[in-house]
Amino acid sequence: MNYQPIEHCGQSLWLLPDKAIYWPARRALLVADVHIGKAASYRALHQPVPRGTTQATLARLDALLAAHDCEQLIVLGDFLHARTARAPATLARLQLWRERHAHLKIVLIRGNHDRNAGDPPASLHIQTEEEPWLLEPFALRHEPQPHPTHPVLAGHVHPAFVLRGKARQRLRLPCFLIDAHVSLLPAFGEFTGGWEITPADTSRVYLAGAGRIWPL
Repeated sequence: MNYQPIEHCGQSLWLLPDKAIYWPARRALLVADVHIGKAASYRALHQPVPRGTTQATLARLDALLAAHDCEQLIVLGDFLHARTARAPATLARLQLWRERHAHLKIVLIRGNHDRNAGDPPASLHIQTEEEPWLLEPFALRHEPQPHPTHPVLAGHVHPAFVLRGKARQRLRLPCFLIDAHVSLLPAFGEFTGGWEITPADTSRVYLAGAGRIWPL
């Protein structure tokens, strides 16, 4: 099994090794912090960074959409990294990718980077929503803030967990943090980094690495 099924707030969710959630009841793929064009933005600042990150991110989305029965893709914020991410080559790749998935509904809950970058071009046919966007039983957000009536699924902080060995070994892996009030998805995009979390006793942590999900 290349996913971890969990029950959360009365829903069956599949935690996927490639840092996404599949929600079978909604036929939805959920990702957070895609950060399209981040490397291009850094190169615009004359920083030496890898090339091909946008293409790699879109290829991973292709693979997930092919592997799961999806009617919609829901992005929990930070689809484009910055205004400099709107380089012609980046937008052209996005347009070709969108045309391959013309019948897919895409919803973007605006995050802090989206407010800076601006909404995606209209030709991409991406529905944009302010947070929180309610999709029962969840409140879908970018910022990991609680909601008064709905459990939250969010991104923003790029959660990671550090495994420590007896000989001072450290292995830092992206993770899902599942909590009754606010749950976090790892950053989906390439070249995004992570923030080390310290989970509460009431939270469940699932590590994503080596093509598997590892319950902590």
